[in-house]
Amino acid sequence: MIWKKRQHGAETPYIPAGPFKIRLPFVHYRFEWPDYVQGLLMCAVDLGGITLLADHLGMPFEVAMAVIVLNGFLYLLHHLLGDPVIPGWITPAIPLIILFVEQFPEGPERMHALIAFQLSLGLLSVILGVTGLAKKVVNFVPNAIKSGIILGAGIGAITSIFEKGGKFDLFPYTIAICIGFCFYLVFSKHFEGLKKKNKAWALLGNLGILPSILLAVFVAPLFGEAKWPVIEWGFSKPDFAALWANYTVFGIGFPSLSNFLTALPAVFATYLVVFGDVLKTKALLSESDAVRTDELVDYNADRAHMIFGGRNMLMSIIGPDVTMCGPLWAAMQVVVVERFKKGKKAMNSFFGGAGSFRWGTNTGLLLLPIVSLVQPILGVAVALTLLVQGYVSVRIGVMQSRSQRDLGIAGVVGAVLVIKGAAMAFGAGILLCILLYGKDMLRGEDEKLFNQPEQNPQKGKVGKAS
Repeated sequence: MIWKKRQHGAETPYIPAGPFKIRLPFVHYRFEWPDYVQGLLMCAVDLGGITLLADHLGMPFEVAMAVIVLNGFLYLLHHLLGDPVIPGWITPAIPLIILFVEQFPEGPERMHALIAFQLSLGLLSVILGVTGLAKKVVNFVPNAIKSGIILGAGIGAITSIFEKGGKFDLFPYTIAICIGFCFYLVFSKHFEGLKKKNKAWALLGNLGILPSILLAVFVAPLFGEAKWPVIEWGFSKPDFAALWANYTVFGIGFPSLSNFLTALPAVFATYLVVFGDVLKTKALLSESDAVRTDELVDYNADRAHMIFGGRNMLMSIIGPDVTMCGPLWAAMQVVVVERFKKGKKAMNSFFGGAGSFRWGTNTGLLLLPIVSLVQPILGVAVALTLLVQGYVSVRIGVMQSRSQRDLGIAGVVGAVLVIKGAAMAFGAGILLCILLYGKDMLRGEDEKLFNQPEQNPQKGKVGKAS
């Protein structure tokens, strides 16, 4: 079947459905095989959630696998309903969520707290999306605070890898080698030149993080940081029956009102991190808009809120998860965006790249040979995606600032976010904007941030930007 072609500068064809725009593979977008193949092994990052579920909820491997498969299926809703993203976890908020649930004893009490948390977060997100307030919230927040939230989320992601007891302590050589290789393939100017000269290098570059994951499969055992994989054949066996009987409302009952009230402060703090991912999505897609004028990519924050909010509400009932259902997998979004920028021949439509990638991860989750291949290096896969996300978040966070004052406020907000959490960071940002901008706190100021000369202490004046 041939996908429906679009006119230059128009949106990729879709079936209108209220606020949603339905697009089906092979019908509305071209299937992108490089992204699909990358997704097959990048399911290793999704599988990394099994470790979190086992450590903090006491789930057996097969039960945790059931949660990952359900979450993976719901990832498809974004591009199918018109949201141009590769969705993922609410990664920067995971430490906050774990801190919250571990206040409760492991077992039904902890699961009730998690269910209440995820259901409340989903409901809040859906309400903001349906009422149209989500888009207004995005436009209402001052640039300095936007910048600080994204910047802090990036630093937090990097910190989580290098803190004591983090993934770097477990896989120091593997992470150091593989992240260096990954950054060279995805961000290096030198490798960008190689891709233009040779099709083989271009093919390697189009695979994004995948080559680094494959490299980790060999590097980790060579340095004694993981065992060699034992390949198993067949299909994975997620245990849905045990999940629903022991970890959901079907088996342990519905949380009490007190569970919901207790969760509210952490829910609002987590939403601030979600809000940062929404800002990050908008910024990443804005970068590609200037290059790919042939396709209009419509990102709507209200629609995104309805989709990831609905995912959280549904998962709270059928498979509660400490990683939550987030609006963006930043590391893979930037990889696909970078390939999208290469032109129509490289990727016909952004929806083709995003959709094909998520079809790939879902296929990988079901294939036991792939699951068993990457199982020993799941921690490395999570570390790589967090470090790439951290790099991208810092870059975009800084660029959100419009002046030197904005950047100063952003630095404070980002630091407070990492050390004290999202709620206090947002409060610090509001206070600083009031103190520095007064009545113009929402508007801030606009200057050529990166071309602005230093103030001349002798004249006490700021020179003109070149």
